[in-house]
Amino acid sequence: MKRLKQIVNELKLTQAAPEAALMREFIFYSPKMPLRLHQEQLVAASKQFSLEVFDTYFAHSDVTINCFSWGNGKRKVLLAHGWASKALDFYELIIELLKIDDLEIIAFDAPGNGSSISEFSNLMLYAGSVKSIALNYAQPDVLIGHSLGGMANVIALQELEITPHLLISIAPLIRLKENFEQSLDSVNIGAKHQDLFFDNFAKEFPVSASHFNLTNLYQLSTAIDHFLAFDPADHISPYSFLKEFLDKYPAIKSKSFEDVGHYKILRSLEVIDDVVKRIYALPML
Repeated sequence: MKRLKQIVNELKLTQAAPEAALMREFIFYSPKMPLRLHQEQLVAASKQFSLEVFDTYFAHSDVTINCFSWGNGKRKVLLAHGWASKALDFYELIIELLKIDDLEIIAFDAPGNGSSISEFSNLMLYAGSVKSIALNYAQPDVLIGHSLGGMANVIALQELEITPHLLISIAPLIRLKENFEQSLDSVNIGAKHQDLFFDNFAKEFPVSASHFNLTNLYQLSTAIDHFLAFDPADHISPYSFLKEFLDKYPAIKSKSFEDVGHYKILRSLEVIDDVVKRIYALPML
């Protein structure tokens, strides 16, 4: 978090002519919050293991993700956290899932997040983490993703060409470019310099940031049981984008949860209860 504050202060001081490298660092550096005592205790009760994810764009080499597992059931539930988050931010949900028989609950810290060391992170590293777990540890029967993790789950499933029993997206990001714009706006970066950032983005990845729009990218079968939970007043993942997405894919079940916000939605008792009921309702393997 200290480094992020330094970046923000530097950008605000140089907003008339911000450095391209500093804007890049601001977007791709994920701040880290330490575990709280109750989260540390849950980590201590987990099985811990590490996997590799290839970083195509930053390190150009394998990076390590730290993974955690609770339970040893036949049905595998994989949790994918959001930006500037970590596996244990699902603490309240994990505690409730542990009450369900025959589950193994799997979570990970994406590169550059939580305990997984990497200078920068991005959506494709999140999706790569989901793929690495599915290919090298266990194929998930249920995937639950929050925010960027929701977008990553969809991309990973489409690349893996697998069909889970249940996909749950909690306040998923729909448009990555607009999320970047929101972040750059927050430090008063003007349109001209934002254009420079997006030009550089397209050269580095090499697709435009607008390519990462779930409304256009989504190709999952209508046979997948996909549930989406959202707060209509969410400012990080605006309802206007969600509505466009849901209108285009009517097979996706959705439910509005008011006054929970983008981050607190993960701790909402109502949301957790709904998620748990949907997993309970799945047929036994």
